[in-house]
Amino acid sequence: MIRPLQPGDSFETLTALLHAAYASLAAQGWNFTAVDQSVDVTRERLAGAQGFVAELDGRIVGTVAVRGPKPAGEAYIADPPPPLYTTPGTAILAQLAVHPDCRGLGLGERLMDAAEAWALGQGFAQLALDTAEPAAALRRRYERRGYVTVGAVQWQGKTYASVLMSKRLAA
Repeated sequence: MIRPLQPGDSFETLTALLHAAYASLAAQGWNFTAVDQSVDVTRERLAGAQGFVAELDGRIVGTVAVRGPKPAGEAYIADPPPPLYTTPGTAILAQLAVHPDCRGLGLGERLMDAAEAWALGQGFAQLALDTAEPAAALRRRYERRGYVTVGAVQWQGKTYASVLMSKRLAA
């Protein structure tokens, strides 16, 4: 079941899920923020965002966050946001994660569906995200959903360059 994040959902549980889901990326040498972010960073990344979770047998096993554009002066974790993330009409997708034990069940796609539907319902014209440039499998996954590479960014302290991707949302 995919549902909106609720006030009673635990940020500790979400953080542990993110750590588990991103461990395979860390093993490849990519220090995505979700690899080891604190509970406070999880809370900060969800502030002003619509979170969704995937539940299986009463357990949260997936998550994604989507929000509108950032104000130009607001930090994106430690960095200024790239222009794509401050463009009016642009929603931003972040923290997509599915627990390793639950991969292959279509939960990631359903979480993306929920985020895209939310963004469209809020009147956003496009949805943007970033991912590690060397993470070819992740980039292909987004490309299959209609995302195209529109730029690049080097986040402070990251061991990889990132690509910026966006998808036009159809009404």
